[in-house]
Amino acid sequence: MTLGKTLLIAGCGDVGGRLGQQLTAAGWTVYGLRRSVALLPEGIRPVAGDLQADACPSAWPSEPLDYLVYCAAATERDEAGYRAAYVEGLRRVLGWLAQHGQQPKRVLFVSSTGVYGQLQGEWVDEASPAEADSYSGRIMREAEQVALHSGLEASVVRLTGLYGPGREWLLGQVRQGYRVASEPPLYGNRIHVDDAAGLLAFLLQADARGVALQDCYIGVDDEPAPLHEVVAWLRQQLAIEHWSETATVRRAGSKRCSNARAKSLGWQPQYPSYREGYRAILAQL
Repeated sequence: MTLGKTLLIAGCGDVGGRLGQQLTAAGWTVYGLRRSVALLPEGIRPVAGDLQADACPSAWPSEPLDYLVYCAAATERDEAGYRAAYVEGLRRVLGWLAQHGQQPKRVLFVSSTGVYGQLQGEWVDEASPAEADSYSGRIMREAEQVALHSGLEASVVRLTGLYGPGREWLLGQVRQGYRVASEPPLYGNRIHVDDAAGLLAFLLQADARGVALQDCYIGVDDEPAPLHEVVAWLRQQLAIEHWSETATVRRAGSKRCSNARAKSLGWQPQYPSYREGYRAILAQL
Protein backbone atom coordinates (compact mmCIF):
# COMPACT_ATOMS: atom_id res chain seq x y z
CA MET A 1 0.00 0.00 0.00
CA THR A 2 1.22 3.51 -0.75
CA LEU A 3 -1.34 5.34 1.38
CA GLY A 4 -0.19 8.05 3.71
CA LYS A 5 2.71 9.33 1.61
CA THR A 6 3.43 13.06 1.73
CA LEU A 7 4.37 14.99 -1.40
CA LEU A 8 5.40 18.58 -2.06
CA ILE A 9 4.91 19.85 -5.61
CA ALA A 10 7.07 22.92 -6.20
CA GLY A 11 5.76 25.00 -9.09
CA CYS A 12 2.29 23.49 -8.82
CA GLY A 13 0.71 24.71 -12.07
CA ASP A 14 -1.36 22.81 -14.62
CA VAL A 15 0.54 19.51 -14.63
CA GLY A 16 1.31 19.73 -10.91
CA GLY A 17 -2.33 20.44 -10.07
CA ARG A 18 -3.46 17.39 -12.05
CA LEU A 19 -0.78 15.27 -10.36
CA GLY A 20 -1.89 16.51 -6.94
CA GLN A 21 -5.52 15.65 -7.68
CA GLN A 22 -4.60 12.13 -8.78
CA LEU A 23 -2.57 11.45 -5.64
CA THR A 24 -4.94 13.06 -3.13
CA ALA A 25 -7.58 10.74 -4.61
CA ALA A 26 -5.17 7.87 -3.86
CA GLY A 27 -4.90 8.94 -0.20
CA TRP A 28 -1.68 10.96 -0.32
CA THR A 29 -1.12 14.26 1.50
CA VAL A 30 -0.14 16.77 -1.18
CA TYR A 31 1.29 20.28 -0.70
CA GLY A 32 1.34 22.65 -3.65
CA LEU A 33 3.83 25.53 -3.75
CA ARG A 34 3.03 28.40 -6.09
CA ARG A 35 2.64 32.18 -5.96
CA SER A 36 -1.14 32.26 -6.40
CA VAL A 37 -2.45 29.45 -4.21
CA ALA A 38 -6.06 30.43 -4.95
CA LEU A 39 -5.58 28.60 -8.26
CA LEU A 40 -4.71 25.27 -6.60
CA PRO A 41 -7.25 22.47 -7.08
CA GLU A 42 -9.29 21.48 -4.05
CA GLY A 43 -7.57 19.01 -1.74
CA ILE A 44 -4.03 20.28 -2.34
CA ARG A 45 -2.62 22.01 0.73
CA PRO A 46 -1.48 25.53 -0.17
CA VAL A 47 2.10 26.74 0.25
CA ALA A 48 2.25 30.35 -0.98
CA GLY A 49 5.78 30.98 -2.14
CA ASP A 50 8.05 32.40 -4.79
CA LEU A 51 10.76 30.14 -6.22
CA GLN A 52 12.75 33.26 -7.09
CA ALA A 53 12.80 34.64 -3.54
CA ASP A 54 15.41 33.49 -1.03
CA ALA A 55 13.13 33.41 2.01
CA CYS A 56 11.54 30.05 2.70
CA PRO A 57 7.73 30.25 2.40
CA SER A 58 6.10 30.71 5.80
CA ALA A 59 3.61 27.90 5.07
CA TRP A 60 6.37 25.39 4.30
CA PRO A 61 5.25 22.00 5.70
CA SER A 62 6.78 21.05 9.04
CA GLU A 63 6.12 17.32 8.70
CA PRO A 64 8.52 14.90 6.97
CA LEU A 65 8.16 14.86 3.18
CA ASP A 66 8.32 11.53 1.36
CA TYR A 67 8.59 13.04 -2.12
CA LEU A 68 9.37 16.27 -3.95
CA VAL A 69 8.24 16.98 -7.51
CA TYR A 70 9.81 20.08 -9.06
CA CYS A 71 7.73 21.21 -12.05
CA ALA A 72 8.20 24.95 -12.33
CA ALA A 73 7.65 26.79 -15.60
CA ALA A 74 9.71 29.75 -16.77
CA THR A 75 7.69 32.96 -16.81
CA GLU A 76 10.38 34.82 -18.78
CA ARG A 77 11.29 32.99 -21.99
CA ASP A 78 14.92 34.04 -22.10
CA GLU A 79 18.19 32.68 -20.74
CA ALA A 80 17.95 34.52 -17.42
CA GLY A 81 14.32 33.46 -16.99
CA TYR A 82 15.15 29.81 -17.65
CA ARG A 83 18.05 29.86 -15.22
CA ALA A 84 15.92 31.50 -12.52
CA ALA A 85 13.07 29.01 -12.93
CA TYR A 86 14.93 25.74 -13.34
CA VAL A 87 18.43 25.98 -11.84
CA GLU A 88 18.14 28.65 -9.13
CA GLY A 89 14.57 27.76 -8.13
CA LEU A 90 15.48 24.09 -7.71
CA ARG A 91 18.55 25.01 -5.63
CA ARG A 92 16.34 27.13 -3.36
CA VAL A 93 13.83 24.33 -2.82
CA LEU A 94 16.62 21.84 -2.04
CA GLY A 95 17.97 24.39 0.44
CA TRP A 96 14.56 24.78 2.09
CA LEU A 97 14.34 20.99 2.47
CA ALA A 98 17.76 20.99 4.15
CA GLN A 99 16.73 23.87 6.46
CA HIS A 100 13.86 21.72 7.71
CA GLY A 101 15.89 18.52 7.94
CA GLN A 102 13.60 16.91 5.35
CA GLN A 103 15.02 14.10 3.24
CA PRO A 104 12.48 12.92 0.66
CA LYS A 105 12.82 9.36 -0.56
CA ARG A 106 13.00 10.66 -4.13
CA VAL A 107 12.96 13.90 -6.11
CA LEU A 108 11.28 14.02 -9.53
CA PHE A 109 12.54 16.89 -11.68
CA VAL A 110 10.23 17.67 -14.60
CA SER A 111 12.44 18.43 -17.59
CA SER A 112 11.92 18.61 -21.35
CA THR A 113 12.89 16.66 -24.45
CA GLY A 114 14.20 20.04 -25.61
CA VAL A 115 17.53 18.77 -24.19
CA TYR A 116 17.87 16.60 -27.33
CA GLY A 117 19.37 18.27 -30.37
CA GLN A 118 18.45 15.57 -32.92
CA LEU A 119 16.85 17.16 -35.99
CA GLN A 120 16.61 14.49 -38.71
CA GLY A 121 13.66 12.42 -37.51
CA GLU A 122 15.86 10.08 -35.43
CA TRP A 123 14.42 7.90 -32.69
CA VAL A 124 15.47 9.18 -29.27
CA ASP A 125 15.43 7.44 -25.89
CA GLU A 126 16.88 8.09 -22.44
CA ALA A 127 20.31 6.83 -23.54
CA SER A 128 20.49 9.12 -26.60
CA PRO A 129 22.93 12.06 -26.50
CA ALA A 130 21.19 15.12 -25.01
CA GLU A 131 23.25 17.89 -26.55
CA ALA A 132 20.85 20.57 -27.78
CA ASP A 133 22.83 23.80 -28.14
CA SER A 134 19.89 26.14 -27.46
CA TYR A 135 20.09 28.05 -24.18
CA SER A 136 16.89 26.32 -23.04
CA GLY A 137 18.36 22.86 -23.67
CA ARG A 138 21.67 23.73 -21.98
CA ILE A 139 20.02 25.23 -18.89
CA MET A 140 17.56 22.32 -18.57
CA ARG A 141 20.48 19.85 -18.64
CA GLU A 142 22.23 21.92 -15.97
CA ALA A 143 19.09 21.81 -13.79
CA GLU A 144 18.83 18.04 -14.32
CA GLN A 145 22.37 17.71 -12.96
CA VAL A 146 21.46 19.80 -9.90
CA ALA A 147 18.65 17.31 -9.18
CA LEU A 148 20.74 14.21 -9.89
CA HIS A 149 23.63 15.44 -7.70
CA SER A 150 21.46 16.77 -4.87
CA GLY A 151 22.43 13.98 -2.46
CA LEU A 152 18.84 12.67 -2.69
CA GLU A 153 17.60 9.87 -4.93
CA ALA A 154 16.35 11.62 -8.05
CA SER A 155 14.82 10.95 -11.42
CA VAL A 156 14.44 13.34 -14.34
CA VAL A 157 11.22 13.16 -16.38
CA ARG A 158 11.65 14.70 -19.83
CA LEU A 159 8.21 15.67 -21.11
CA THR A 160 7.44 16.25 -24.77
CA GLY A 161 4.97 18.80 -26.17
CA LEU A 162 2.09 19.19 -23.74
CA TYR A 163 -1.43 19.57 -25.08
CA GLY A 164 -4.90 19.41 -23.56
CA PRO A 165 -7.57 21.74 -22.21
CA GLY A 166 -6.26 25.30 -22.42
CA ARG A 167 -3.33 24.17 -24.58
CA GLU A 168 -4.95 24.39 -27.98
CA TRP A 169 -2.32 26.27 -30.00
CA LEU A 170 -2.29 23.77 -32.86
CA LEU A 171 -6.10 23.81 -33.17
CA GLY A 172 -5.92 27.57 -33.63
CA GLN A 173 -3.28 27.19 -36.33
CA VAL A 174 -5.37 24.59 -38.16
CA ARG A 175 -8.49 26.77 -38.03
CA GLN A 176 -6.50 29.55 -39.69
CA GLY A 177 -5.59 27.19 -42.53
CA TYR A 178 -1.90 27.07 -41.74
CA ARG A 179 0.17 24.86 -44.02
CA VAL A 180 2.91 22.48 -42.95
CA ALA A 181 5.65 20.86 -45.04
CA SER A 182 5.28 17.14 -45.69
CA GLU A 183 8.76 16.54 -47.19
CA PRO A 184 10.87 15.88 -45.27
CA PRO A 185 8.32 14.91 -42.59
CA LEU A 186 8.63 17.03 -39.44
CA TYR A 187 8.05 14.63 -36.57
CA GLY A 188 6.43 16.01 -33.43
CA ASN A 189 6.13 14.42 -29.99
CA ARG A 190 3.31 15.11 -27.60
CA ILE A 191 1.72 14.03 -24.37
CA HIS A 192 -1.71 14.98 -23.02
CA VAL A 193 -1.46 16.96 -19.77
CA ASP A 194 -3.44 14.25 -17.94
CA ASP A 195 -0.97 11.62 -19.13
CA ALA A 196 1.99 13.80 -18.10
CA ALA A 197 0.52 14.04 -14.59
CA GLY A 198 -0.37 10.34 -14.72
CA LEU A 199 3.20 9.35 -15.54
CA LEU A 200 4.54 11.36 -12.58
CA ALA A 201 1.93 9.77 -10.30
CA PHE A 202 2.77 6.33 -11.67
CA LEU A 203 6.50 6.79 -10.98
CA LEU A 204 5.92 8.09 -7.44
CA GLN A 205 3.57 5.23 -6.60
CA ALA A 206 5.97 2.69 -8.10
CA ASP A 207 8.81 4.11 -5.98
CA ALA A 208 6.58 4.02 -2.88
CA ARG A 209 5.94 0.31 -3.56
CA GLY A 210 9.67 -0.33 -3.67
CA VAL A 211 10.10 -0.53 -7.44
CA ALA A 212 13.63 0.50 -8.45
CA LEU A 213 13.43 3.60 -10.65
CA GLN A 214 16.02 4.74 -13.16
CA ASP A 215 17.39 8.27 -13.23
CA CYS A 216 15.62 9.37 -16.42
CA TYR A 217 12.27 8.80 -18.18
CA ILE A 218 10.76 10.30 -21.32
CA GLY A 219 7.09 11.32 -21.12
CA VAL A 220 5.52 10.89 -24.56
CA ASP A 221 2.56 9.09 -26.09
CA ASP A 222 2.86 5.91 -28.18
CA GLU A 223 2.90 7.57 -31.58
CA PRO A 224 5.26 10.38 -32.57
CA ALA A 225 3.71 11.60 -35.82
CA PRO A 226 4.61 13.81 -38.77
CA LEU A 227 3.09 17.23 -38.22
CA HIS A 228 1.45 17.29 -41.66
CA GLU A 229 -0.42 14.09 -40.74
CA VAL A 230 -1.70 15.60 -37.47
CA VAL A 231 -2.76 18.79 -39.27
CA ALA A 232 -4.56 16.82 -42.01
CA TRP A 233 -6.45 14.79 -39.40
CA LEU A 234 -7.43 17.91 -37.43
CA ARG A 235 -8.59 19.65 -40.64
CA GLN A 236 -10.88 16.70 -41.27
CA GLN A 237 -12.25 16.73 -37.69
CA LEU A 238 -12.86 20.49 -37.82
CA ALA A 239 -14.16 20.42 -41.44
CA ILE A 240 -11.61 23.05 -42.46
CA GLU A 241 -11.29 23.37 -46.23
CA HIS A 242 -9.43 26.66 -46.75
CA TRP A 243 -5.67 27.08 -46.75
CA SER A 244 -3.84 30.20 -45.65
CA GLU A 245 -2.11 31.95 -48.54
CA THR A 246 0.89 32.96 -46.48
CA ALA A 247 1.08 31.30 -43.09
CA THR A 248 2.85 28.02 -42.42
CA VAL A 249 3.42 26.09 -39.21
CA ARG A 250 7.16 26.19 -38.58
CA ARG A 251 9.07 23.70 -36.49
CA ALA A 252 12.71 23.89 -35.54
CA GLY A 253 13.45 20.18 -35.25
CA SER A 254 12.29 16.70 -35.99
CA LYS A 255 12.80 13.67 -33.75
CA ARG A 256 10.81 10.70 -32.51
CA CYS A 257 10.84 10.09 -28.76
CA SER A 258 10.34 6.61 -27.31
CA ASN A 259 8.33 5.83 -24.17
CA ALA A 260 9.58 2.23 -23.97
CA ARG A 261 11.31 2.71 -20.61
CA ALA A 262 8.20 4.05 -18.86
CA LYS A 263 6.01 1.40 -20.49
CA SER A 264 8.38 -1.36 -19.39
CA LEU A 265 7.42 -0.41 -15.81
CA GLY A 266 3.74 -0.85 -16.67
CA TRP A 267 2.72 2.74 -17.46
CA GLN A 268 0.11 3.16 -20.20
CA PRO A 269 -0.98 6.53 -21.56
CA GLN A 270 -4.71 7.19 -21.40
CA TYR A 271 -4.37 8.96 -24.79
CA PRO A 272 -1.98 6.73 -26.81
CA SER A 273 -1.93 9.06 -29.83
CA TYR A 274 -2.92 12.55 -30.90
CA ARG A 275 -6.21 11.14 -32.23
CA GLU A 276 -7.57 10.04 -28.83
CA GLY A 277 -6.23 13.17 -27.13
CA TYR A 278 -7.63 15.68 -29.62
CA ARG A 279 -10.96 13.80 -29.85
CA ALA A 280 -11.36 14.33 -26.09
CA ILE A 281 -10.52 18.04 -26.41
CA LEU A 282 -12.87 18.55 -29.38
CA ALA A 283 -15.67 16.76 -27.52
CA GLN A 284 -15.31 19.29 -24.68
CA LEU A 285 -15.23 22.35 -26.93
